[in-house]
Amino acid sequence: MSSAIVFGGATALKPPTFPQKHRGVVAKFYSPKLNLTRSVFQKRIQYPNGSTSFRSLLRHRVSSNDAQFNSAPENNSQQQPSFTEFITSERVKVVAMLALALALCNADRVVMSVAMVPLSLANGWGRAFSGIIQSSFLWGYLISPIGGGILVDKYGGKVVMAWGVTLWSLATFLTPWAAETSLLSLLAVRALLGVAEGVALPSMNNMVARWFPQTERARAVGISMAGFQLGCAIGLTLSPILMSQGGIFGPFVIFGLSGFLWVLVWLSATSSTPDRSPQISKYELEYILNKRQQSFPVEANKVKVIPPFRRLLSKMPTWSLIVANAMHSWGFFVVLSWMPIYFNSVYRVDLRQAAWFSAVPWVVMAIMTYLAGFWSDMMIQRGTSVTLTRKIMQSIGFVGPGVSLIGLATARNPSIASAWLTLAFGSKSFGHSGFLVNFQDIAPQYSGVLHGMANTAGTLAAIIGTVGAGIFVELVGSFRGFLLLTSLLYFLAALFYCLFSTGERVNFDDPGE
Repeated sequence: MSSAIVFGGATALKPPTFPQKHRGVVAKFYSPKLNLTRSVFQKRIQYPNGSTSFRSLLRHRVSSNDAQFNSAPENNSQQQPSFTEFITSERVKVVAMLALALALCNADRVVMSVAMVPLSLANGWGRAFSGIIQSSFLWGYLISPIGGGILVDKYGGKVVMAWGVTLWSLATFLTPWAAETSLLSLLAVRALLGVAEGVALPSMNNMVARWFPQTERARAVGISMAGFQLGCAIGLTLSPILMSQGGIFGPFVIFGLSGFLWVLVWLSATSSTPDRSPQISKYELEYILNKRQQSFPVEANKVKVIPPFRRLLSKMPTWSLIVANAMHSWGFFVVLSWMPIYFNSVYRVDLRQAAWFSAVPWVVMAIMTYLAGFWSDMMIQRGTSVTLTRKIMQSIGFVGPGVSLIGLATARNPSIASAWLTLAFGSKSFGHSGFLVNFQDIAPQYSGVLHGMANTAGTLAAIIGTVGAGIFVELVGSFRGFLLLTSLLYFLAALFYCLFSTGERVNFDDPGE
């Protein structure tokens, strides 16, 4: 773990212990003899290769026979890696593992929404009571994101994610036992699932900030969240099949065991930061470190044990993220919890068909999430400001679902309804390149706790939406009115985000600002 000293008004980092093969590369960024920062080196100093550019010196010393990447260019700006180099890189392996974790995260959530139909029939639960059981997950999810975000910023996403997946897989695996034991046990296990899954997205954000430069982060988040959406599709489509073969609780056992296997691979095959990875190539390591010089170095021990909550909450960009996350969660959990029941009750399709109609939009959302991230990164690389890019992405991510839910509420058959739902989710995926990446833009050193705070607000919104939908349907007798209300909230949230968000760094550490 590195420690910070102050030299000439700038913060310098003493190098931590790195794999032997990378010490030459890391030494270019952390000077062990002088403890000088890049800002000091950038003064007009003559380097051994005749250049006065710190970046040129770095390229001069890069190995030309890297096994995975081509040699570095000799001009003044490092080339963007090709698609082949990007997709075969170590950082994409890390984000692929994050995508698998988030797939399991969402699959473990959605199993209960499918199992709720036979469980409600077997136990005589009404819609309002079913909504309470569905929301028990959110009770746990409410309390963990802020604490989990602090832990992520302090200890890194790798360790926290490993503990999170272990605990939520255990909760999923124990759900059959809890359901057979008592209603209180079932509620407790579902709450434990929520506690454990509350660290998933802050951990993902932390790992992306450590492993990816800003010009690739939207794509990285896109890959991660594509796994999240596919997890929902997998859960919705496989759960009825597994239930027909192994009983109502078959999917809980299968998904729980899959999570334990993921943890073993994650701990053995990934590293918390690029400079600690024994598998990463020299060129890729230099590319990441070089690009990251424009950003705050994400070092766990530089984060305060107690984050400056008052200053975090005093800035409107923080509130734009909180409102965006709250609206995103409201729409997400209402659809996740109620769409199988909606298709079953409104269009009279059976459980397997209802799961299929509900699953198709998630597949489209997974694809669109990556495409939106790719487009967002391309916009930034071609000169569009980060602020404008995030606002464009988030506007599509809120206005699109708002319009689509109006269409869904007026659809006359399940095929048209599924088409509108698919459009809603496809456009909603653009928000992952809006607010979800924006945490890293405004405060990478506090991205975990900021995400945790926004997640807590989102969970409160999701509880109100999930329980409120059931109560609303029982009082009014219609799902469609609730869909129209959600549509209105989407439009208002889009306006708020566009007015108050930013893609620039926000100073949360200076009390004078």
